[in-house]
Amino acid sequence: MKADEGKIKEILEKGTAEVIERAHLEQALRSGRKLKVKFGIDPTAPDLHLGHMVLLRKLRQFQDLGHLAILIIGDFTARIGDPSGKETARKPLKEAEIKQNTKKYLNQAGKIIDIKKAKILHNSRWLCDASLPITLSAKVSVQQVLEREDFQKRLSAHQSITMLELLYPLFQGYDSVAVNADVEIGGNDQKFNLIAGRKIQRAFNIPEQDILTAPLLVGTDGVKKMSKSAGNYIALDEKPNEMFSKIMMVPDKEVDNYFSLLTDIMPQAQNIKPMEAKKNLAWEIVKNFYGEKEANKAKEYFEKTFSKKETPEDLKNYKVKAGESWINFLLGNKFAFSRTGAKRLLSGGAIELDGVKVVWAGEKITKSGVAKIGKYKYIKIEV
Repeated sequence: MKADEGKIKEILEKGTAEVIERAHLEQALRSGRKLKVKFGIDPTAPDLHLGHMVLLRKLRQFQDLGHLAILIIGDFTARIGDPSGKETARKPLKEAEIKQNTKKYLNQAGKIIDIKKAKILHNSRWLCDASLPITLSAKVSVQQVLEREDFQKRLSAHQSITMLELLYPLFQGYDSVAVNADVEIGGNDQKFNLIAGRKIQRAFNIPEQDILTAPLLVGTDGVKKMSKSAGNYIALDEKPNEMFSKIMMVPDKEVDNYFSLLTDIMPQAQNIKPMEAKKNLAWEIVKNFYGEKEANKAKEYFEKTFSKKETPEDLKNYKVKAGESWINFLLGNKFAFSRTGAKRLLSGGAIELDGVKVVWAGEKITKSGVAKIGKYKYIKIEV
């Protein structure tokens, strides 16, 4: 393969947080050798979101240079739950959930990477060996595993850590042994697990993979990293109007980061108004998924609905039983992911019915009408 200096620089610098070992990876990229580039993802939720897009775009950059993208579906590790960044243990998933989520993941990932040229592997193929935990446990000390920051926080708070969670980074590391990875990419909150991969490879006398991490994408709340559990995510399979409107909720201070991590164009000039910069960002991202025609329609819909204050047409209809609480309605239709989150929407004045704010947490739905949820979401309620 012929080395492309511009694309190599893009891989190493654009949307990249850290490279270990940079000099070695740079040399490998210039060598013309086809590298095995690994990215693992546990199917723990039904949707991928823009945070995953950051890493999938990086994987695509390697593909565009002719390297082999290896997408590891963590169907085995999903049963454990990655403890990275978690102050409590994850809830293990059932087999049926994992299979359903995996199917959706592959469809959504295929919008960004060339799925036909990628190698798709499920880590249950090699991690189901009953003797493997014993083998891996002999390679790493408990002290090394407990060094990770999230475990330290949980120990300080006197919260439990399961043995399976202690094994998680070893299992992820063994994935790199199983596929003989040259490079592994991940979010910078995954650094401990990625380095564990190098240690496990070394223990099995395999050349250590280089590591490339990407910054975490902050969610629409402007505070936490984008995730479904935080309720601040934008799914990759959002409809164009929904995707455009949700991107418009991104705080002004995060717009440049979104441009850098999610598009091929540079952040907007400083003299452009924040609203216009966000419209350009939303248009660019929607275009990448649905094409210019749909991006133009989504922009027109947004401007008509939210700039000109017109009630949109063709609203989605929700049938509600008279007397149902707003909290249950918001939870049941996934407008909120916890009772606390639903109460926050109500108390913050984010819910309206026919232009009247609903602020009391105990309020019941007693009539039909057009509801506004948040800044940019309209629906029709039928009692």
